[in-house]
Amino acid sequence: MKITNKKLSNDDFFAERKEVLNQWPTGKNIDFDEAVAYQKTIPDSKRFGTKLQKATAEGVTLVQPRAGVALYEKHIELLQYLENEGGADLLPSTIDSYTRLNRYHEAEVGIEKSIETGRSMLNGFPVVNYGQEICRKVTSVMKSPVQVRHGTPDARLLTEISIAGGFTSYEGGGISYNIPYSKDYSLEKTIAHWQYTDRLCGLYEEAGVSINREPFGPLTGTLIPACISNAVAVIETLLAAEQGVKDITVGYGQCGNLIQDVAAIRALREVTNKYLKKFGYKDVKITTVFHQWMGGFPQDESKAFGVISWGSATAALAKASKVIVKTPHEAVGVPTKEANAAGLRATKQVISMLRDQDFTEIPAVVKECNIIEAEMKCILDKVEELGKGDFALGTIAAFEAGVLDIPFAPSRYNAGKVMPARDNDGAIRILELGNLPFTQELRDFHRGKLEERAKFENRPVNFQMVIDDVYAIGKGFLVGRPKI
Repeated sequence: MKITNKKLSNDDFFAERKEVLNQWPTGKNIDFDEAVAYQKTIPDSKRFGTKLQKATAEGVTLVQPRAGVALYEKHIELLQYLENEGGADLLPSTIDSYTRLNRYHEAEVGIEKSIETGRSMLNGFPVVNYGQEICRKVTSVMKSPVQVRHGTPDARLLTEISIAGGFTSYEGGGISYNIPYSKDYSLEKTIAHWQYTDRLCGLYEEAGVSINREPFGPLTGTLIPACISNAVAVIETLLAAEQGVKDITVGYGQCGNLIQDVAAIRALREVTNKYLKKFGYKDVKITTVFHQWMGGFPQDESKAFGVISWGSATAALAKASKVIVKTPHEAVGVPTKEANAAGLRATKQVISMLRDQDFTEIPAVVKECNIIEAEMKCILDKVEELGKGDFALGTIAAFEAGVLDIPFAPSRYNAGKVMPARDNDGAIRILELGNLPFTQELRDFHRGKLEERAKFENRPVNFQMVIDDVYAIGKGFLVGRPKI
């Protein structure tokens, strides 16, 4: 398969679309013109991108949970509870694992078992099996905008049904929903599949309906250096913009050092806009999302609230457009709706208190932002060079060369040579740089920061630091110090 970062022609798109819509019976009911007409009946107050852009202009950070169950009536009850009792500004429909893998027959069995038992036997909401009419029942009764969140390498049919079903935002991308999630999906395939998704959103845009798109920022969610996750977000934004997407939310997962996290969001916003302008995409609206801590959580609920509140404070001080909220049950399994709402209320309290404070311009943040931007430039320039100006081709070549390398990712298309660790202040630095195309100055910077920590802890710079850091927050710390 040979792909390039070029807008799909209508002939190619609609030829592929016939195949996509025939994957499952509910796809055969999708009519593009009817879906456009339905989307146009959705008021601005329930349009995801509109609400995000308004919040950004006002300097407000909106809150959004994760949630999804198998029975659609229960899913409606869950979302209404999070909206009314949790105060969620934006709502999700998290998709079940079978649907993410295009295993719709097994999802159907899961729905049947859920009906028999009266409880969810799937770990999410099976959009494809339900089809557009049931999706419209879900989205139409909410007061707030609703987004589809998933983790699907081939999400083409899911996209068709989701948008026709009244969802106004759609998460994912050909890199971020492949390399961190899958072992054997090739990048050629997933980038091509997501070009379809983005072209579909582009066609809605051309028909007068703006669908918000959100690349998945945290990647594996484990000690991810900001330069890597930000670079992936910029690339996925450029790929989406080429297909006609005009409303994009770029994201980042919390790492724990306040200065670095605020700087990462600032760098993400600035560099994304810079590259869109550089390549001629001048009418794309950019907003940001900050994901609360994606790693291990304390089992104690009170301690978990501490982690949630720290993420809330960081999102507010970084002036992120929205924050994805965790629950105090994160370490013990699927949260109750009450626990989910409690995480939302705690987050809203912190964000409200910090609404008038802004850390994005303080000197330490600006200094760290400059470092992240320099690292991003090294990576993005090399990707552009490898693709001879084409970021789809460049991305594939960059992963092959280890120029793009996501720590702890399961994909066999990922080099897996980059290894992060915290410095003495808890900021993420890179212990093993692999083939990242950094300047010598940046290489020396990372090594120097880790040596400062090693000296403080009286041990060598080594892999044990990485292990200690992975488990630290679950034990109540940020930096994984050695036991004395």
